[in-house]
Amino acid sequence: MDVSAAPPPSSVLFAKGVIARLAIWYILRIAVQEGWGGPGAAEKRTWLASVIVDTFEDQSQTPDDQYIEELLLQIMADEYEAIIEDGSAESVARDIIRMWEETRVGKADTVTKFEELAQNIKGKKVEVQQAPQDEDDEWEDDDDGSDEEEEEVPQLLQPQPQKGNEPEVDEDGFTLVKGKGKGRR
Repeated sequence: MDVSAAPPPSSVLFAKGVIARLAIWYILRIAVQEGWGGPGAAEKRTWLASVIVDTFEDQSQTPDDQYIEELLLQIMADEYEAIIEDGSAESVARDIIRMWEETRVGKADTVTKFEELAQNIKGKKVEVQQAPQDEDDEWEDDDDGSDEEEEEVPQLLQPQPQKGNEPEVDEDGFTLVKGKGKGRR
């Protein structure tokens, strides 16, 4: 292949579409905005687009959406230290496959749609709210492999205080010492 030759118009269109689709992927936007990939996070996004385009251009058989999804997940984990579990990589991969198929036959509808969306959000910050984490979710024990419902743990009963024999504690947390009583000397 001659290096000085311009790429075919369909490849240029596809590359523009991939760049636009990645620009609107909110997970990648957050990663770039928050600098998860280090100081070159934005350059890594462009590099990711080139890896995807090269994957399609260099292979004789068109990659499927599962391959592209795994590629996205792997690069996000390696380059941005982000583990994506929300299923968004799957929809990005499907969109990229659709753009590849459309640009091969000269259609630009999907590419144009993504370019418009990318242009509309350009320069806007992503609003991020961290969801409260449930400690049980993070440290879930799946070693037993059973799907049985957990047994309900019985509640402990509060002991009934005994009158007259309990220590008296003041507001500072000190235990008051009581005398033994009168006439005992």
